[in-house]
Amino acid sequence: MSILFVLLTFIVVIAVNYFYFRVPEQAPLPAKVAVRPKAPVMAKEAGMSIPQGYSFHPGHTWVSRETGENARVGLDKFAADLAGKLDRIEVVSPSRWIRQGQRLATLHSNGAAFDIVSPVEGVIMEVNQEILKDPALSRRDPYKDGWIAVLKSPDLSTNQRNLLRGPMVAPWMHYNVTRLNAALAQSNPGLAQDGGVPFGPALEDLDPKLREKLAKEFFLN
Repeated sequence: MSILFVLLTFIVVIAVNYFYFRVPEQAPLPAKVAVRPKAPVMAKEAGMSIPQGYSFHPGHTWVSRETGENARVGLDKFAADLAGKLDRIEVVSPSRWIRQGQRLATLHSNGAAFDIVSPVEGVIMEVNQEILKDPALSRRDPYKDGWIAVLKSPDLSTNQRNLLRGPMVAPWMHYNVTRLNAALAQSNPGLAQDGGVPFGPALEDLDPKLREKLAKEFFLN
């Protein structure tokens, strides 16, 4: 009888501890939405508008530091113009970890598809839904509303050492324009411009196969 009483007491104590002291399960927190980006300060350098404070990957993507470890990334103006009219953009899914230089997104334009790389490594926290709905936004406003994704990038400072920053950006952009002009001159002398930026109608009328070839070359595909 005494054994039964002890056993019942033990069961009651366990039950009280479970229901009284149990910590209630918390509902999962909703994903944080990235703060709307501020318009960057633009400076005219080497005949081009360069956003100040941005770092650029040689594959023509940029990164801008956000709060904490967050980094906003996107496609630069040179690449957006070279890609031309986009039919759609496919971005790597959120919560995926990508390394610096790995595929961030795929651009689809007039039957062609080419990848663009991530300028930094980290976990994709958010994808810009606006450019998925309206891919042309990445060309109209590449450095603000046309951003592609926000990454949590713990090693951002280290990654930036491999990127073009500050006074290096304008000469690099100018060099790429020179390379593009030379490539256009070889294919069609009428498309090249003396030192100018061959964007606009010149690239819109470019043969799709040639645009795809040039885009993959400049995007480091």
